[in-house]
Amino acid sequence: MLAFDSSDTPPTTERAIKKPPHGNESYLALVWRRLRRSWTGMAGLVLVGLLLLMAVFADFFAPMDPKATDVGFAPPQVMSFHDKDGNFVFQPRVYALSDSEELDPVTFQPIVGMDYDNPRLLGFFVKGAEYKLFGLIPADRHFFGSTDGQPVHFLGTDKFGRDVLSRAIIGSRISLMIALTVVFIVTLIGTTVGMVSGYFGGTFDIWLQRFVELVLAFPQLPLYLALTSLIPVTAPTNVFLGFVIVVMSALGWAQMSREVRGKTLALARIDYVRAAMAVGATDRRIIMQHIFPNVMSHVIVAVTLAIPSVVLLESFLGFLGFAVKPPLISWGLMLQDTATYSVIGSYPWILSPVGFVLVTVFAFNALGDGLRDAVDPY
Repeated sequence: MLAFDSSDTPPTTERAIKKPPHGNESYLALVWRRLRRSWTGMAGLVLVGLLLLMAVFADFFAPMDPKATDVGFAPPQVMSFHDKDGNFVFQPRVYALSDSEELDPVTFQPIVGMDYDNPRLLGFFVKGAEYKLFGLIPADRHFFGSTDGQPVHFLGTDKFGRDVLSRAIIGSRISLMIALTVVFIVTLIGTTVGMVSGYFGGTFDIWLQRFVELVLAFPQLPLYLALTSLIPVTAPTNVFLGFVIVVMSALGWAQMSREVRGKTLALARIDYVRAAMAVGATDRRIIMQHIFPNVMSHVIVAVTLAIPSVVLLESFLGFLGFAVKPPLISWGLMLQDTATYSVIGSYPWILSPVGFVLVTVFAFNALGDGLRDAVDPY
């Protein structure tokens, strides 16, 4: 017989089964771990965070007062690290345009050039135009601008001499507010209607879906233009803005409800839902405790993909003059200055709001694509 040596037995700590590196992760932790593997999803998440931060603190990030006027259609001022003699300097600066003493030999107009004798030094957290943070706290600090408070136009000015960059930053607040508000209302109505319709089914579902199809059958663009035209020009800006949000929401919830209804029809036939019905659970409990959590993954992805559509729609309607009225500022309203080809050809920096729209659409689409793969990797 073989003798058993107790010394061969490993210690209890060594014989213990090691805990898996990830343990019992929750569903949200698994989604986050899969999302981190997608560089496009993480890039979209970072850009979305920066856009929301810019919109919340728009007055702080805007280098100038968006309503202050200067020279009309002034070109963008380029930041330089060289002085007038060409020597490298550590503090960035811009040189304003000024009329020189020399005359153009053809037009006999003063030649416009850089004023190298009076540079405008740039810095962070500089004093500038006064504003109220969150509409309550008086402040005059800006994230970046000239140290002496002189006007600086990094993206040039519009036809009235207003700074394009400052107006685009302030306009992000209105554009994103419209998009987030519309998507919130669309999600709330569409998710509720879709779950109720898919769960109860029968005659109720048939008639409700006919109404949904009627809403989807409307040609949205002509209806947008017709409904927004009903508001008088003299109406307050808040009333006009609220009406636009209501119109967009009223025509946008139907598609969301159709998608949620399809998910609910599949979930209503799963065993645990039928077991809840068998034990006498109320319809409200089944919908909220069993169906709603399983539908949320699809809804979250649909929301991130719907926001870019609303941003594009607001920009288009604003360009036509049917979304936002002055004195409010939005990206679509700023694009009204690009209505003629002559303006675009002579002053291309007026198209700068298009860059903000493109970044916003890319950010939310990238985030939505990453979330879609993270929520349902199969």
